[in-house]
Amino acid sequence: MDVARDAHSPQISLTAAVPTDSARAAALFQESVAIMTRLRAPGGCPWDREQSFDSVRKYTLEETYEVFDAIERRDFPHLAEELGDLLLQVLFYGEMAANEGFFTIADVLDHLNRKLIRRHPHVFGEEASRAAGNLADVDSAVEGSAAAVLRNWDEIKQAEKRSRGTVSEAGPEPSRLDSIQRAMPALAEAANLGSKAAKSGFDWPEWRDLLPKLVEETAELEAEAIASEQHPGDTELREAVESELGDLLFTVVNLGRHLGVDAEMALRGCNQRFRQRFREMELASVTPLEQLPPAELEALWTAAKRKLADEKALHPAPSMPRQPQSEPLP
Repeated sequence: MDVARDAHSPQISLTAAVPTDSARAAALFQESVAIMTRLRAPGGCPWDREQSFDSVRKYTLEETYEVFDAIERRDFPHLAEELGDLLLQVLFYGEMAANEGFFTIADVLDHLNRKLIRRHPHVFGEEASRAAGNLADVDSAVEGSAAAVLRNWDEIKQAEKRSRGTVSEAGPEPSRLDSIQRAMPALAEAANLGSKAAKSGFDWPEWRDLLPKLVEETAELEAEAIASEQHPGDTELREAVESELGDLLFTVVNLGRHLGVDAEMALRGCNQRFRQRFREMELASVTPLEQLPPAELEALWTAAKRKLADEKALHPAPSMPRQPQSEPLP
């Protein structure tokens, strides 16, 4: 089937790309849009009609983390439901925007489709990429190289910004780091900052070079912590401790980047293991934990770790292919 587009969209056949149930998916998506329109219409749901962009934001964040949780637990039936809840947020914003005359859900989809085509000239062809708005001169012969794909993506993205006036052709260029949004978890921001700086050659050559840096940052944190401990009322020393702890965390995040490990996901995994081990401690102890001496608490922790490791070895969770870490494309 050929995908019909408006005059501003590239004409390209996606016959080989669409799945066999694409017609069903299109019909269901159309039904979802109609349901959301009905909920927001006069006589619809009072709660839905009262919502605004600001009031819905928190639900978007909650649904995103519920998707993360389902993926981490490999709960794929639940993941399908959570992805639906996340899609609901997109439909909600689209309908509210349509109500106020800003844009429609069709505009959202058109922007997405055109972006995917113009930033993938190696898949859809250079002509289709240009028809979708690509103004950059890139080599579409990536020869299976993910690094070449990311390089082209970044060049096309920068050309888009210049065409919109986001990047000035005259005067000083903005910082390369300006494209890294502050509105993201600090660990993810740190990884993206390191990745972006690395493209300019400002990076450690390999992961082993970060190990001495960890020792250095730890020593600096220790020195500031000792000084602050000796002068508990000194706010400047407390700020210095916070600064040094930040430097240590930034170094750890970049060590993870070099190792191909997402620090945010690594910490989420650690948090989950801590929850499980602590719960095992609670279940194993006949005495409230707060009444136990440190040695017994340590013994319970060690036993909990061993028990959970044995259970994991006997009943391993289904795994998903590991993806290399990179900065988010859009």
